[in-house]
Amino acid sequence: MAKKYLRKPDWIKIRMTVNENFQGVRSTVHGNQLHTVCEEARCPNLHECWRRGTATFMILGDTCTRSCGFCAVKTGRPTVYDLNEPLRIAESVKHMKLKHVVITSVNRDELPDGGSEIWAATIYETRKLNPQTRIEVLVPDFKGIPEQLQRIFVAQPDVFGHNLETVTRLYRKVRPQAKYQRSLSVLQQAKRAGLITKTGIMVGLGETFSEIIELMKDAIQVEVDIFTIGQYLQPTPHHLPVERYYPPDQFVELKQIGLELGFKQVEAGPLVRSSYHAEEQFQHLNSNVSVKV
Repeated sequence: MAKKYLRKPDWIKIRMTVNENFQGVRSTVHGNQLHTVCEEARCPNLHECWRRGTATFMILGDTCTRSCGFCAVKTGRPTVYDLNEPLRIAESVKHMKLKHVVITSVNRDELPDGGSEIWAATIYETRKLNPQTRIEVLVPDFKGIPEQLQRIFVAQPDVFGHNLETVTRLYRKVRPQAKYQRSLSVLQQAKRAGLITKTGIMVGLGETFSEIIELMKDAIQVEVDIFTIGQYLQPTPHHLPVERYYPPDQFVELKQIGLELGFKQVEAGPLVRSSYHAEEQFQHLNSNVSVKV
């Protein structure tokens, strides 16, 4: 029997308008032959973020070695990576006059270093040309290999992000080449390295409310600072279907639970994604820390 797909509810509204900032971001990204997760992953917030003059850069190409059931980034055998990409990212950040930049990447499991050397070079080059810009990274798990993770830790990004994505029970279906405990360990190692840590999940893939709470508790155990929760939206008919749409009031409830559990900052809403309002999250985090001190 064919799967019955759920219709998007009224509260899932995406504004697709452009302005001068949008045109500027598109010109910079395409002119420098860069990739963004905004485009490659079909992010619903592309127009909003680009209108604000921000984008999430995606390094190490546009082809991922993993086949997550939720992700629109193409899977396959990646091409040779570009050694000049770190400098082009740095120059683009400078051209866009970004105060806070988010950088992510595909998984490059076929590389001996997992892409970690390009990752570190991108952070160093970006900081060299933009000393006042805060650098937030959203990294893969590097198969949990300590020396590869250490390259990122030593480069000292201002925020270290790695997403859990979903509850442990659904990993085999949603993230077949990833491991829940390994991702928790990555976050724990980053915290031990003295970094601000961040993780995020999607809801609507078949998890239960209690499983979300358990995941939050696991993230608190490894001292994650910032937690994001958004609604999963099926990017194409070939990806996992949406099992449920969470109404806005449940995101409000989840945010409150997260704050009560101990996260310093929680961003929750139907269209929330990892880098959504990342600059504001960092500012609020520092503001909250200042008040507590």
